[in-house]
Amino acid sequence: MAVAIRGARGGGSGGVGAGFRSFFSYRIFVSAMFSLLFIATATVLLSTRPSTTHQHSRFRSGGNAYMHRTFVALNSDPLKTRLDLIYRQANDHITLVKAYAAYARKLKLDISRQLKMFDDLAKNFSDITSKPRYKSSLFETNGNLDEDVLRQFEKEVKDRVKFARLLIAESKENYDNQLKIQKLKDTIFAVRELLGKAKKNGAFASSIAAKSIPKSLHCLAMRLVEERISHPEKYKEDLPKSEFEDPDLYHYAIFSDNVIAVSVVVRSVVKNAEEPWKHVFHVVTDRMNLAAMKVWFKMRPVEGGAHVEVSALEDYKFMNSAYVPVLRQIESAKQIFYLEHKMENATKDGSNMKFRYLEHMSMLNHLRFYLPEMYPKLHKILFLDDDVVVQKDLTGLWKIDLSGKVNGAVETCFGSFHRFSQYLNFSHPLIRERFNPKACAWAYGMNIFDLDAWRREKCTETYHNWQNLNVDWALWKSGTLPPGLITFYSLTKSLDKSWHVLGLGYNPSISMDVINNAAVIHYNGNMKPWLDIAMNQYKNLWTKYVDNDMEFLQTCNFGV
Repeated sequence: MAVAIRGARGGGSGGVGAGFRSFFSYRIFVSAMFSLLFIATATVLLSTRPSTTHQHSRFRSGGNAYMHRTFVALNSDPLKTRLDLIYRQANDHITLVKAYAAYARKLKLDISRQLKMFDDLAKNFSDITSKPRYKSSLFETNGNLDEDVLRQFEKEVKDRVKFARLLIAESKENYDNQLKIQKLKDTIFAVRELLGKAKKNGAFASSIAAKSIPKSLHCLAMRLVEERISHPEKYKEDLPKSEFEDPDLYHYAIFSDNVIAVSVVVRSVVKNAEEPWKHVFHVVTDRMNLAAMKVWFKMRPVEGGAHVEVSALEDYKFMNSAYVPVLRQIESAKQIFYLEHKMENATKDGSNMKFRYLEHMSMLNHLRFYLPEMYPKLHKILFLDDDVVVQKDLTGLWKIDLSGKVNGAVETCFGSFHRFSQYLNFSHPLIRERFNPKACAWAYGMNIFDLDAWRREKCTETYHNWQNLNVDWALWKSGTLPPGLITFYSLTKSLDKSWHVLGLGYNPSISMDVINNAAVIHYNGNMKPWLDIAMNQYKNLWTKYVDNDMEFLQTCNFGV
């Protein structure tokens, strides 16, 4: 039992001592391991450090090279940090230049000069360190760097960097598609602006030329008036002829203040008529040109026995502001113009449509809507503009069955062009509810009117109603065609296109076959045949009907 007790005590004290010895042994082991790990790490770092010569023997790329050089620079000469920054800048531009050179090869464009410059520049960057001075003083030295040499090295690198940037900026337009697209868009936008301005200026100049009275025409009118004053006995008023009201004859209505234009229309009709003595012309002008128009037809009687009645707009007593809406609008616009606006401000106000379109409200233009009142005893009448030339006998127009319609006219629409939507404001509910925007428009200038159907359909009243509704220009803007389309909507019969060919005053591409086959050709547009701006290829079709034997034409040097 005693042995057992001692053994037990000895065992207890021995276990405690063994625990302490194990603890101290573990600490010693861990310390030894950390010491070995530190020594191994230091050995690896020292053994893997490259020589200065190898490091700077060439420009290297990659993040590892940069981190390693920075570590070395921080533990050595401070100028090496500066050298390292120069190295990075040069290396970045070498990469960029090589990229552009590669892209240039891929594009296969005619850029041999730029491609050679890219290659040479990349080579120059790489060869900088090969210079003996830099090689010995910067890249193969184990001591401190020479600051003067480093400064010179930096200057050369920066010069090449500057040249590289200029070359890249110049080449961007060739290689950067987005830049090329944007530049092209800018160019297109600028050209469109210039084109728009040129079109506006051209239209304005053309409009002025078209509305101006040529010196020769003014001279002709003055000579005719002078003739009337000098020889009043020759130009006494004639009594009205019975033919002027005979419904069995062929009647024409021509409203104009242009003497020479009216004479050409009348002469061309008569020369192509099979029975000219059956043709009656009702010429209406303004008071200023009435004398000149009468003297012309007295001095140059119409051939073939045709009849010409010349009257003034003022002779029709129903043409007053109480009855005619357009006259009221003209008077109202004039009052606003003179009472509420100064001249300079009114002319600058492009949005004031009343002033802008006063010229289009000339009553000679709107007189066409009063044909039944002007000629109450007639059943049919052919309306002709003063800028037309007749090339064939027109009596066939009176024989066309209009099927109860009021107006016989040639339609002008093709595709989406010349539809009602181009002349009327379909955003307005009154227009939108009553008319079809795709309805085909027709041409004024040669229209055969059934005056009996006109009276039956009360077309003049229709015209008045719509003209009153358009007092603020909300339904249409100007001219006589829009109210004509409205007045004769569903009351117009389409005629064969050979009766009336348009566009000789603006379209140079009309086929001569089409023109020669036409009964009436129309110089609608600004390039009227009596103006210097007329198109030469069509002018002779008009001038051949000018009465060149008229002495005043020669006196006034009428350039035809």
